[in-house]
Amino acid sequence: MRIVVTNCNTTQEMTEEIVRGARAAAGPGTTVLGLTPAWGPESAEGWLDSYLSAAAVLDTLRTYKGPYDAVVLAGFGEHGREGARELVDVPVVDITEAAAHLACLLGRRYGVVTTLERSCGQIEDSLETAGVARNCAAIVGTGLGVLDLGDAQRTEEAFVAAAERVVEAGAEVLVLGCAGMTGLQRAVGEKLGLPVVDGVAAAVRLAESLVSLGLRTSRVGGYARPLPKRRAWGSPGAGGSRPAG
Repeated sequence: MRIVVTNCNTTQEMTEEIVRGARAAAGPGTTVLGLTPAWGPESAEGWLDSYLSAAAVLDTLRTYKGPYDAVVLAGFGEHGREGARELVDVPVVDITEAAAHLACLLGRRYGVVTTLERSCGQIEDSLETAGVARNCAAIVGTGLGVLDLGDAQRTEEAFVAAAERVVEAGAEVLVLGCAGMTGLQRAVGEKLGLPVVDGVAAAVRLAESLVSLGLRTSRVGGYARPLPKRRAWGSPGAGGSRPAG
């Protein structure tokens, strides 16, 4: 089984970190390849970055020619999920939706700890669209930017502080609200005393399940194939992707 994991930004180091987490979660016989968009924001933080990122990720998937059985979208709360499902003929699993669905199986209410507070509105909207918002107790930012997550000690301290606020709001399960936090659940889960769901790991496992069950995105209704028409995709030569791993 071959799973493509798309980073939502152009930072190759982050793609490599995401791929490491995805491979750690994947089952035997699953190959994980990471794709980094050739254009777009270096980190996705806010509405402008998110819409730009969505177009870049869709362009990356459009131009990637390698064989694959499923796609994992590794941008928490970022746009593009529905467009990707129209575009490709394999299952597309978004880490936001995947993490929330698994969290709902572990407790009545879950909470999300993310990066900057400005991202909370996007995440709320994404959860609402996916139909899992009613179980979300709170979405809290750590105050750290995406590119700040490389400082492991600072990230863990900020996460724990934000997690305490989420628990006070009634969360019984925690969700990592950024792909760059992948792997953090191992460090904080025991310390916090409640389940911590990593969206990248959750999405990889759900993607494997869909492929193993022979299930694909429905083409009836909302995710029907795009209408045939001429589409201009930015400047010539802007497309493409850089594989990681």
